[in-house]
Amino acid sequence: MSSTGLGESDACPGDDSKHSECSEEDKKGLMKRAAVKQKIERYYHQLTEGCGNDSCSNQFCASCPAFEPLDNNAAALRAVELCRNKARLCDPHPSKRGATVLCSPDHGKAAALAFSNPLPEGATGGKVSQPPCQNSTDVGCLTEEQLEGIVHTCRETGDLAPLVRIVGRVFSCADALALSFCHNATPSKEELKGRQARDEDKDEDEKEEDGGDGEPMDAETTMMTTASEMVDTTHARHSPTVSPSAPSLPTPQPPDAEEISIDIEAVRRSYRLLQEYDGVETALLNALLCLSTNVECELAYHNVYARSPHYLNIFVIVMENPSLHSPEYLDAALPTFCKAMSRLPTLAQARLVRLWAKNDANELRRMVETFQQLITCRVITQDFGSQRLVNEDDAVVAATKCLKIVYYASLLGGEVDSNPRDEDDSEEDENDGEPTDSTFRELLGAVPRGKRVMPFEPLAVEVGVQPIDCLHPLVPHEDFVNEPLNDVLEMDKDFTFFRVEQEKRFSFMTCPFILSPVTKSLGLYYDNRIRMYSERRITVFHSLVQGQHLHPYLRLKVRRDHVIDDALVRLEMIALENPTDLRKQLYVEFEGEQGVDEGGVSKEFFQLVVEEIFNADIGMFTFDDATHLFWFNPSSLENEGQFTLIGIVLGLAIYNNCILDIHFPMVVYRKLMGKRGSFHDLVDSHPTLYRSLHYLLHYQGNVEEDIMATFRISTLDMFGTPISYDLQENADQVPVNNWNRQEFVDLYANYILNTSVEKQFRAFRHGFHMVTSESPLKMLFRPEEIELLVCGSKVLDFHALQEATEYDGGFSKTSRIIKEFWETVHGFSEDKKCLLLQFTTGTDRAPVGGLGKLKMIIAKNGPDSDRLPTAHTCFNVLLLPEYATQEKLQERLLKAITHAKGFGML
Repeated sequence: MSSTGLGESDACPGDDSKHSECSEEDKKGLMKRAAVKQKIERYYHQLTEGCGNDSCSNQFCASCPAFEPLDNNAAALRAVELCRNKARLCDPHPSKRGATVLCSPDHGKAAALAFSNPLPEGATGGKVSQPPCQNSTDVGCLTEEQLEGIVHTCRETGDLAPLVRIVGRVFSCADALALSFCHNATPSKEELKGRQARDEDKDEDEKEEDGGDGEPMDAETTMMTTASEMVDTTHARHSPTVSPSAPSLPTPQPPDAEEISIDIEAVRRSYRLLQEYDGVETALLNALLCLSTNVECELAYHNVYARSPHYLNIFVIVMENPSLHSPEYLDAALPTFCKAMSRLPTLAQARLVRLWAKNDANELRRMVETFQQLITCRVITQDFGSQRLVNEDDAVVAATKCLKIVYYASLLGGEVDSNPRDEDDSEEDENDGEPTDSTFRELLGAVPRGKRVMPFEPLAVEVGVQPIDCLHPLVPHEDFVNEPLNDVLEMDKDFTFFRVEQEKRFSFMTCPFILSPVTKSLGLYYDNRIRMYSERRITVFHSLVQGQHLHPYLRLKVRRDHVIDDALVRLEMIALENPTDLRKQLYVEFEGEQGVDEGGVSKEFFQLVVEEIFNADIGMFTFDDATHLFWFNPSSLENEGQFTLIGIVLGLAIYNNCILDIHFPMVVYRKLMGKRGSFHDLVDSHPTLYRSLHYLLHYQGNVEEDIMATFRISTLDMFGTPISYDLQENADQVPVNNWNRQEFVDLYANYILNTSVEKQFRAFRHGFHMVTSESPLKMLFRPEEIELLVCGSKVLDFHALQEATEYDGGFSKTSRIIKEFWETVHGFSEDKKCLLLQFTTGTDRAPVGGLGKLKMIIAKNGPDSDRLPTAHTCFNVLLLPEYATQEKLQERLLKAITHAKGFGML
């Protein structure tokens, strides 16, 4: 069969004793298939290598001067077409006969030379090498010992050509590389039998796919199969073997789902050894380019991973290359490899996650930097914008998908919170309160119920870890954010792909780890606005059809002196009668004031509500003087409905893009996303208790005798009265000792953070989910990012605000009064700066991303006068008269920001 270049799988079943009963018809069919395959291969070589005659006149020959070069895939398809049409075949030119070229011209002369010659005797460290193999399944693998032997021989001879040739050939052949550097690289009899059985099964599968029992494939099917295999087998079919001990590749036993058969340390030592020699890097580079194209095709069209789990070894070995981030790889080889890696099925990606999670932080960081460098390089060298979207760049998309594998490896390998998720954390019934005519809702723009946002992605489910589960990843979350990508990403288009065309177009919102909080908040803003517009259209539709007068907004009319009573009563009625109205755009009106709510009135409404709710006199929350944080009052006299309404207020603030001045510990946001509080969460919510319990866990003496604590604990209610609580049965009879102190700490933390406030927090979360249940909030944001979304940035950089501010009405950056204004502002105390920000924007907090993301406008409001500065908080506009002196400017400005309250019409 060597003349046909067929592998073992193409051998006639009659040649094996197990198939002695093979019919003559089967043999004839296989021979026919072999002949067709051989002919297609001749056409393929003619298209890629030519006949060797520089003056050839065959237009289908690469040696013809008028021939346009083809890549491997295109050549394979053209070969099938030429075979079908019985096109002209050239006879090999005398100068071409006997030569073996294993890499197509477009891969470079260096690669062709590296793969062209057979391995000389003695290159394997003194052992006699096997004769050159004739098909792809005979290409040998490479072990660390063999590599060291080859290097030793090359040193003695002073010729690196054999090393370059062997490395290039093995690293360009998927089968050879997949079985290289294995823990058990020497094939046993059982392994050889297993390989033979696999090839026999492959023959049987091919027969079944042909539609008959034992029926051979027809010539047409053979053509298509050969074309898909051509690129992967051409360069390997005539390669010399490296393995001195076996005529075929070793096949280790199939690994279990958790193990990889690669000896990682051997791979790393081998790469370090190869880095010592010039010329090897070029062979690796060209080999990776050749390998990646074939692997991508195999994964995309042949489901090769399902047939050979060892195929995953290819990616493990390549990713250990310490030079992947070098400029030579970034141009072509690494993008092609990323495309192949992104084709891996979820199960294979999960195996990579589990393997790489065992690496140390430095190894993972190297992988992160490799993919990040590719993304950044593509972004800054390409002209991306609204006309050419970064979503359409295959290299960037593929690198992002590969980065996702490393991201979950970082999570899994970090400090993971084993505390289970809260069983009560189920999203509210999305049908509650919705009109029954769902068809009309979808026609009018509502999100179809079948396309609700999935909270987690498949890889996260497969590996069993979510971003919220990881307390401290191996690589910080911030290292996965790519700022250049965020700068060129058209978020409106990306959101459209995420919501409407997710099956056809890639959206970076499916990989939120690479997005900055600013970019994610913009995506959330689009999602919220679209829902608001959808609810508005639905309201108009019902008004027209049913004749009801429905308001298209969530309208709240409140008295400034009774804002809590008025707001909470109104919200309670809406929550009971029609909860979907909470997803309408908020419109607040203060009774007796003329302000029109374009955003500014809502900001002040939330500010007033927060001030009242967290008033210590109400007693719904307790305040820690040390941390300046609020926590739920376990003995609050308010009913659960009040906490539900507070959750609604928090959800409305996020939904309407308003910043709140609230101070919750991080555990509140973790619990909102479904995690139960644990000991680690006490560090900021109850720091004194945390230090005490931490001391208990690390106490070196006898805990039972020295501390004398039991499983009965005591806390104080809002009136200072001690309250006892048993952490388990007969708690007062169970002493805390060195063996059960971890259990005591866990139960104590669970009581403080979960059990004691269970009713209050459940109601609070219920109200929050009434507004945000359909939002991608949980999928996009981590708890600390939700805190940033709710509270804004705590850092007030007024220099960044100065750079971002625009001017109108005759003012410019160089105007005298503008220079005096900023000089005055920079001289204010922090409290006065907050007052100025409150006066101008309606809130004293910076938005996500800092004050540099705030678009403030300073407009001229007439000549010098005694008028005070005024502001349109809805649009962040400060109206400033052109005061004659800086002293007058400072006096008028301070009076305005100190005594400003209420809205009027200018």
